[in-house]
Amino acid sequence: MEAYVSLTITNNVGYIEFYHPNRNSMPSDVLLKLEQTITDAGSNDSIKVIVLKSGGNRTFCAGASFNEVIAIDNEVSGKQFFLGFANVINAMRKCPKLIIGRVQGKTVGGGVGLAAATDYCLASKFASIRLSELSIGIGPFVIEPAVSRKIGVNAMSQMTIDTETFFSVQFAKEKGLYAEVFETAEELDIAVSDLAEKLASYNPEAITEMKKVFWKGTENWDALLAERAEMSGKLVLSKFTKKTLKRFR
Repeated sequence: MEAYVSLTITNNVGYIEFYHPNRNSMPSDVLLKLEQTITDAGSNDSIKVIVLKSGGNRTFCAGASFNEVIAIDNEVSGKQFFLGFANVINAMRKCPKLIIGRVQGKTVGGGVGLAAATDYCLASKFASIRLSELSIGIGPFVIEPAVSRKIGVNAMSQMTIDTETFFSVQFAKEKGLYAEVFETAEELDIAVSDLAEKLASYNPEAITEMKKVFWKGTENWDALLAERAEMSGKLVLSKFTKKTLKRFR
């Protein structure tokens, strides 16, 4: 199957699904389409609540496209690449609709940032999480504000330093990334749709105002995440990182 981003509307719930055949890794074109789809869903009057999900069974998102990371050869293209996840997170933050995350499997790097940027996240028992960026010479700079906001600086630091560990779904739930964890994808889907349709029946004006309250204090994130993208764009060109990336070609 080819990569895609789709939007389907059922009972006033907008289901946004992204997919990439390489474990749902996210190249720039998919990130751009995801950002635009979230923005469009936020302004669509027939959508009251949004669900963010990915295709496939056991991987929610493998993070940034490794092939694109390896191909970066200047600071401008480096910043532009890392702005991909920054722009999606900011689109989620500024969207006037509540966004429910549906995480059915493992998630790495930028995928953890997407889960953290949802307003409420449900997961399956297979949804372990990992931040591996520091091991290749960069860091999870762009997603850090979203992840730290959701699970706290201590848990974020632990994951960032222990780059080789997939932290368990129980860890993610205890730290607040996931609200509930389910045994099967079928149970997860039922819970997601039930919650989303219930929220869709609530006063949309109240939900919009509540979302503003949830995200209070993040008004500087457009500039902050752009600065973080520039930082990552420079580090990916460092001798250490280039040498490390060669091992993955």
